Amino acid sequence: MSKDKPETEDAPKKGKSPMMMILITAVLMLAVGGGGAFALVKMGVIGGGEAKTHEPDLPKLIKKGEEDPYAPKGEGGGHGGEEGAKEVEGEGGSPYKTTYFNFKDDFTSNLKESTALIQVSVACSTRRDGRVIMWLKKHELAMRSEILAVLADTPEEEIHSIEGKEKMRKRLTAAINHVLTEEEGFGGVDNVYFKSLIVQ
Repeated sequence: MSKDKPETEDAPKKGKSPMMMILITAVLMLAVGGGGAFALVKMGVIGGGEAKTHEPDLPKLIKKGEEDPYAPKGEGGGHGGEEGAKEVEGEGGSPYKTTYFNFKDDFTSNLKESTALIQVSVACSTRRDGRVIMWLKKHELAMRSEILAVLADTPEEEIHSIEGKEKMRKRLTAAINHVLTEEEGFGGVDNVYFKSLIVQ
């Protein structure tokens, strides 16, 4: 009987141990399963894709013939045309609309290490929606300052060649986009154009 007693004492211990292992395993599986389900929901694999990354609402390219929800009203389409003029898009070239912005006043500055002065009238273009034009109007003062800084940092000999003028146009485009990016989080200006350019 003494042999039977130790067996009966060990039997309850063995019975508790497997039950405890089952509970621990079940808890671990729930934790891992819950974590796995959470990860799948976050990745958008399950749960309707609610966890998709949020794309910022930046100005979009506007195709020819497409309605621009941000187009300025009552300004001849924002192209500098006559009031009430109908917009006509060509069929060739770029598939996107181009909108132009004219800076109100000319820019006059000295040139780098020179006694010469430069006077330019500038416009710029965008193929993005009307928000870029609104931002250009809103931050024109800050852009004027940047444009004058670029002109003052331009050597006189650079102005007398086509390559030099092209280089200056690119620097002006970058300066305008820099202001827009700082103020609004997005540039959007494609090109800068000289309407007039005089060196004295």
